[in-house]
Order: sequence, then C-alpha cells, then structure tokens
Amino acid sequence: MKTGNTENPLIIQSDSTLLLDVHNSNFTAARNDIAPFSELEKSPEHIHTYRISPMSLWNAASAGLGADHIIELLEKWSRFEIPENIIFSIKDIISRFGKLVLKETADTNKLLLIIKDKIIFAELSSIEKLKKYLFPVSEGFMVNLVDRGTVKLELIRLGYPVKDEAPLLDGDPLAVDMRKTTLSGFELTIRDYQNEAADTFCGNGKTGSGFGVIVLPCGAGKTVVGMKVMNILKTNTLILTTNVAAVHQWIEELKDKTDLTEEHIGEYTGDRKDIKEVTVATYQILTWRPDKESDFPHFSLFRKKNWGLIIYDEVHLLPAPVFRVTAEIQSMRRLGLTATLIREDGRQEDVFSLVGPKRYDVPWKELEAKGWIAEANCYEIRMDLPEDLKIEYAVADKRKKFRIASENIQKIAIVKQLIKNHPEDSILVIGQYIEQLKKISKALKSPLITGRTPNPEREQIYSSFRKGKEKVIVVSKVANFAIDLPDASVAIQVSGTFGSRQEEAQRLGRILRPKKRNSYFYSLVSKYTTEEEFALNRQKFLTEQGYKYHIEMWD
Repeated sequence: MKTGNTENPLIIQSDSTLLLDVHNSNFTAARNDIAPFSELEKSPEHIHTYRISPMSLWNAASAGLGADHIIELLEKWSRFEIPENIIFSIKDIISRFGKLVLKETADTNKLLLIIKDKIIFAELSSIEKLKKYLFPVSEGFMVNLVDRGTVKLELIRLGYPVKDEAPLLDGDPLAVDMRKTTLSGFELTIRDYQNEAADTFCGNGKTGSGFGVIVLPCGAGKTVVGMKVMNILKTNTLILTTNVAAVHQWIEELKDKTDLTEEHIGEYTGDRKDIKEVTVATYQILTWRPDKESDFPHFSLFRKKNWGLIIYDEVHLLPAPVFRVTAEIQSMRRLGLTATLIREDGRQEDVFSLVGPKRYDVPWKELEAKGWIAEANCYEIRMDLPEDLKIEYAVADKRKKFRIASENIQKIAIVKQLIKNHPEDSILVIGQYIEQLKKISKALKSPLITGRTPNPEREQIYSSFRKGKEKVIVVSKVANFAIDLPDASVAIQVSGTFGSRQEEAQRLGRILRPKKRNSYFYSLVSKYTTEEEFALNRQKFLTEQGYKYHIEMWD
C-alpha cells in the first residue's frame, strides 16, 4: 500500500472523515474524485470535510464504483497512509451491494431475491419480521410484487442494500418536447448540468436506472431537470409537490417550456381534481383522510392513470404516509428533486430504498462560481432583549424562551433599517410566528402571506412582487418551499424553526436565483438567549456550504 505524499491535498482519518485542503493546487481534481463516494459535511474557507458512510458508498456502488477503484483514488490524493480500518470498512460495505439482487420471474406477481451468500441467506431466514415477506427457494427468496419496496426498506435497515434489477413499466406514451423559445419570449437553454442530471437519471433505459434523486441548489433549475426527464422518457407523468402555489408554478413552467397545453395538464388539489396525462398534485391532498382510523382516499390517484414517471418535488419533505404508497409502486420510474437530502426525521434510508439512490449533485459554490446562481452574503445580526422582557425570559421554559427571543420587538426597527439599506432590492421578510409577522407587516405597510392566505390572494401578491410593484413582502414558512420568487435578492429572517438545516437550505435558496446583483441573507438573533444556540445550527449549515458568515452586533 502507498504511504501517501505530503504535497497531496487529502487527509484521511480513522473516523471515516476526509479533510480536503482548499488551497492545494490539486484541490479541484481531488474533490471531483472523492465526491461520488463521500458526503460533503462542511465547506468553510480553508478545509472541506467529507465523510465516507454506508449510504455514500452504496450510492457509489449503484453508480458502478468498486471498492478497489475507491481505494485507488484515496491513495492517489492522500497526504498520509490510509488507516487500515478505512480500507477494511470500504471493502466490507461495498461488498454488501450486489449480494442481494432483485430480478423478475415468469410470474408477473412475484420477484426473485437472489442471494448466493449462504450466511446472509441463513441470517435473513432467521429474522421473524421478514418471514411474511421472504419465501425461501433454491436461489434465495421469492417476494410478492406488492412487497418490493417494503422488502428493500427492511433489508437496508439491516445493512443489506438491494440491487433492484427488476424491470420498470413504461406507462402510457406521451410526446413531450422542450420549446426552443419559451412562451414568455426567452430562448430556452438547458444548462450542461441539467442535461447531465437528466441523462444520468434515465441511464439510456438500461436495467437499474430510472429511479433516484437529483440534488441541486434552490435556483439551479430542478424543475427544468424534471421536464427534461419527461422529454426523454415521453410518458404519462404524476408530479407531487408541497403546496397549491407550487402546483400552479409547475403547471405554468410546463406550459412555458414544453409543448404541453392545458389539455394535457391536470391539477389535483383541494380545489380541483383533474386527472390528465400530466397531473400535478400536492402531498397534502394525498395524505388527507377523514380521521386517523380511515384510509387515505386520494391514494387512488396513483392508480387512476398508467403512469410511467412519478416526480417527487422537494423529496426531502416526502410525508411518511406517501412512503407507504411509494413502497407499493416500485415498478414505476421515480425521480426525486431536492436541494438537500437532509431529513429532519432521519429517514434518508427510506428515500434511498423507495425513491432511489442519489444519481447526481453539484455543490452550491460551484454553480455560484459559474454564474448559475447568485453570490450570497450571509449576516447574523444580534441585538439585546428589552429590559422589560429579561425577567420573563429568565423564568420561562425552553420553548417559551425561544419564542420570547424570536419575537424581540427590537427586530422591527432593524428590519426597517435593512430595507432602507437596500432601496433597489426586492426583499423577503421571513418568520415563524404569525403575530410577529402581522406586526412587521403593519409597520412596513407590506403584504403578509401565511398558510391562511387564500391561494388567489397569495398568487396575486407573488405576481406583484415579481413585477416590482411590491418591493417587500412578509412571509411565514409557507414561502420555504417550491415558490418561484426570481427577483428576490434580500432575505431577512426574523425567526426560524429551532435552526433547522433543511429550512435554512430553502430560505437561502429563495435569493440564489441568478441575477445581476449579489444576494444578501440576514438572520436576526437576540443576544444571550437560546436563539443564539439554534443560530449556531444555521451558521454551521451556511459555512458547510462554503458561504462566509458575518456576525454583527446591533447597538
């Protein structure tokens, strides 16, 4: 084994972390080599930290990378000798991928789970929970078609990823072509990474492709990737997204950038129930049921058409009940789109098993450097609590402390000053607590959008904002997801959800769409309170993405 080269940029540690020197001349080449089999954890100014995990290695294995090649790449860039436990771990984890292979059988209702390793076969045979799904045969186990997803999920939780080579259904055909000029009058250019992402997902139709997740920053055009996949596959498509505004956004984008018309596109929401060749629905309508004991009546949507593709927009928000139905529809092509694979409930394995492995991603800062997303400046502004709140804060429980700090009345004056500092910008003021937002909206004389704002009113405000008639709008967390606000260049966060990394990715993404001016992200935090503690999570996320994070005190 090679002993390394002290001029190399990579330090490999025995805890499976990889430290990459940003200032080394081989930084870019090394980063490109290790990215397919490791997860970027943080990327501040000088040292980027990656981690090798079972999920990252299985993602790599699903893309065809072997253990020997991964070790060769580590040896190529390592500054020191690779720890022996890392080599052993890589070989052991990678070896598990492909030991369980799911294949079709002559019986269209059954699949064959091939297991050649007698020890693994014996282990799985002894697990009581699996006996109702796995039926022993000479080559492994027979699996009922309807249990395809459930079996994959149970097995990955045991440390055995399934290589799914059972065929996918084509669905009913539908010609979908991309326009050369959009309806809005602009030349349509599919960016190189958007084409690469779509091609990687589709994989020329070969076995083992057509399911998985594309990870791209907000503002990088994930919707275009989805449409390009539809263009390649040319089949009936069901698109699931987070809210009614996002449904309408998808429909407008489809009409603007493809040759699909209203005759082909249906809306399936609380307001309308149109099912057409391309249908766009919300997660909320799918997970609605009369009471906790009832079934989900709208799950029937998955069977109303012969879908050839399902697109899960913001797949990191996929509700738990939809995982259940996703487990049942493993014969359909499944595309997940997201800016972050972080799930606050820790169910990344569910996404891997039921939607598919990560097929493509691009770092935020790389797209920023190429001008595809705006350069962002991130600031945390800290201010004192008013004297009359300090005793109330001192005796409150932790949740109440957070709310008192979040609703600090001094934030209103700071918001006004920041808006005054950005007279030419379109500005979002984002918060968690409705009463706080109402006060800010009144003080600014700016419109407020919350979950209770009727959809027609909400869309009219968004339209005025896009056209520049409204320079400032105040929004609750409904604006976190899948809302197209292309002209927003400043976001002022007055309160958040306990420093959620997932939320931070979305809120920063609101201002990252490419534009001539730089973008600014301000987070207002009360000094010496629990809000500072949660702000550390936000700071960590932003610095991990490579953004400089400035902290300023407000007098």
